[in-house]
Amino acid sequence: MAEIKIGKVQQGQTKIRNVPVAVTPEGFWCCPSPVAFQKTLNKHKQQSSPPPLQPLPKPKHTTTEKKPSSTTIRSVIASDENQQNLANSDTTLHSIAVPATVQERSQRQKVETLPRKVAIEFGEPGSSDAKVILVGKQGFCVKLSVHKKVLVDHSSFFTNKLAEKDSVFACLEIESCEDAEIYVETIGLMYCKDMKQRLMKQNVSRVLRVLKVAELLGFSLCIQCCLDYLEAVPWVGEEEEEKVISSILRLKTEGVGVTPVLKRVASTAVDPPKETLSRIIELVLRSKEEKSRREMKSIVLKLLREQNGANVADNFNETIYSSCQNCLDSVLSLFKQACEGEKPEMDTKQIAVEADNLTWLLDVLAERQAAEEFSITWANQKELALLHEKLPLMSRYHISRVTSRLFIGIGRGELLPSKDTRLLLLTTWLQPLFNDYNWLQHGCRSFDGKLVEEGIGRTILTLPLEDQQSILMSWLGSFLNGGDGCPNLQRAFEIRLQKSDE
Repeated sequence: MAEIKIGKVQQGQTKIRNVPVAVTPEGFWCCPSPVAFQKTLNKHKQQSSPPPLQPLPKPKHTTTEKKPSSTTIRSVIASDENQQNLANSDTTLHSIAVPATVQERSQRQKVETLPRKVAIEFGEPGSSDAKVILVGKQGFCVKLSVHKKVLVDHSSFFTNKLAEKDSVFACLEIESCEDAEIYVETIGLMYCKDMKQRLMKQNVSRVLRVLKVAELLGFSLCIQCCLDYLEAVPWVGEEEEEKVISSILRLKTEGVGVTPVLKRVASTAVDPPKETLSRIIELVLRSKEEKSRREMKSIVLKLLREQNGANVADNFNETIYSSCQNCLDSVLSLFKQACEGEKPEMDTKQIAVEADNLTWLLDVLAERQAAEEFSITWANQKELALLHEKLPLMSRYHISRVTSRLFIGIGRGELLPSKDTRLLLLTTWLQPLFNDYNWLQHGCRSFDGKLVEEGIGRTILTLPLEDQQSILMSWLGSFLNGGDGCPNLQRAFEIRLQKSDE
């Protein structure tokens, strides 16, 4: 441990206080630790305090007062402001009668708000040839004993200031210093050989403060070390990320590499959103692990909802439709293999995967408000619908999830296919859905029967009355024979009957 001298400038005699600080091989360079600073000031305050005054008689309704505690450099500036405001309010409201105890407390506060000075010496004791005085708010200041060569070697600001001084022993003053503590630490870094190791002990918020002061001082090496730290350290939360990026973008110093930091949040590629999403979709569709595939599908949908189509190229839909066509070709091939009896168990599992992929791609298109073309494609899958009848329920029922999702989308207004497309969709796929409905209710965890029934009913009611009647009468026969194993379209049926009575 080493010692520095702290002189408190008051009216009357000056007192010298010894405060321990951390030392590097180059000498003193960092501020006293808050704990040591507080303990030392408390000790000297107790030793130098005058004998206590005799207490005056207290009124009956007075409250007990707490003694102000010693504070660090960081908190002294703030406390000075509050105390000065109190002192100003006491002097302004002079027309109000003030009790004697309050007057004494006010006088003590005025004494405490007198200018304070902390002296810190860098390098070998007594070897300094310059002084830097940091003047903070309310007269608080820090006096630094430094070396001109160190300042000139590291700081363009100090180089210019010292060039204006003709005397051998220079004294520079920085007024209106908002962050004196960080100024001291930044100047101390000029004496540090391993600046990176020193910054590793700090958090992101403090390094941003150092970066700001380093730019004001023209301390290029420190700026670069701060940028290297910010590029490598994890940022916790969006708020901290925004603080880092905004601080980096405000930098005006030339010749420092801010690009590595900014690359963490922005890409220089020509069309990064489309390329990235296309690659993610390709990887998700090829995944063989069900849980991971399901989680990544949820993440992609969430991102698309948050972006609401922003920053995603229009031709991104072409990539989705290309993936849809690949899945449809795979399903058709698997249906043909299953009809021929080749590897039925493997075909059933792969059909379920492809059906889930198609449903997810339809979700993506619905978020992009671009699912109409898919509804046309699905309504025209007549060969697939014919093969559907030939397969066992256990192998085929997953495909009806795609039909269910289309009806839900039409019922919600997420896609608006033409009347011919809606009619063709109902004609081609509604009966297969009736046949698979019981298995869908018991075999799919994510299947919502009420939502599907509502979507089917609303889709039927968008057709002309003749078509509505034909489809609902067909449903009535299936419902009377199947019961709970058939979608309940009673609401749509009632609405159709009411229109007939009108």
